[in-house]
Amino acid sequence: MALKLRDLDETQAPLLDHLIELRTRLLRCVLALAVAFAVCLYFADDIFGFLVRPLTAAFPQGQGRLIYTQLYEAFFVELKVALFAAFFISFPIIANQLWAFVAPGLYAREKRAFLPFLVATPILFVCGAALAYYVVMPTAFRWFLGFEGTVGGLDIEALPGTGNYLSLVMQFILAFGISFLLPVLLLLLNRAGIVSRAQLASARRYVVVLVVAVSAIVTPPDPGSQLILALPLLLLFEGSLALMRITERQRETEGEETGAEAGAAPPKAPGEEI
Repeated sequence: MALKLRDLDETQAPLLDHLIELRTRLLRCVLALAVAFAVCLYFADDIFGFLVRPLTAAFPQGQGRLIYTQLYEAFFVELKVALFAAFFISFPIIANQLWAFVAPGLYAREKRAFLPFLVATPILFVCGAALAYYVVMPTAFRWFLGFEGTVGGLDIEALPGTGNYLSLVMQFILAFGISFLLPVLLLLLNRAGIVSRAQLASARRYVVVLVVAVSAIVTPPDPGSQLILALPLLLLFEGSLALMRITERQRETEGEETGAEAGAAPPKAPGEEI
């Protein structure tokens, strides 16, 4: 059957409506990010001062300092700090807009299934970032500064640059924050039926090796920070398996109840309307 032009016209309206809604919500996300960036740029010195505290505590009292070797480096550091902080501040609005765009296409049961993951994602990310800031970075910085001394009659002194330090801090926070989202990823894969708890449990030895390798890649090359990241990831993996066991038991219970209700329904009498 030949395709008629009016058939295309009938299908264009919903698609255009979705595209217009997507554009509107993306503009809201960009606007929220821009407003947060402007505010954070005003307080960039205070925010960077907060990020510098682990390094300040690692230095002896009154001896720490940061330098910049390029005239524009300090300016771009402030821009990066403002953008980094603005993303975290505007993330709830961005996530809300994305959810508002996707949610109408989901069933109520699917919404209830995804809601715990939406709540757990920022919480786990903040927990990982807090672990990096309050535990890992002070430990790693003290270890790095332990290499100061004298070699061959020359003094070795740590003079970290502002740009390099900010990159290191962002690497720590993002690596730990994203790594702590492992349970969310595993539970989503399990709920989608891609992997099962039995498969993950049988591959536990490979997961341990993978976690150690990832910890060595995403963290600076000191054994302390690698160990501090690997241990929580392994605990989160085991916690994910426990949650999968609980979820599978709930599914089995719901399936048994549904089967019992279907079996208890009285049979239709001959001639009875269906």
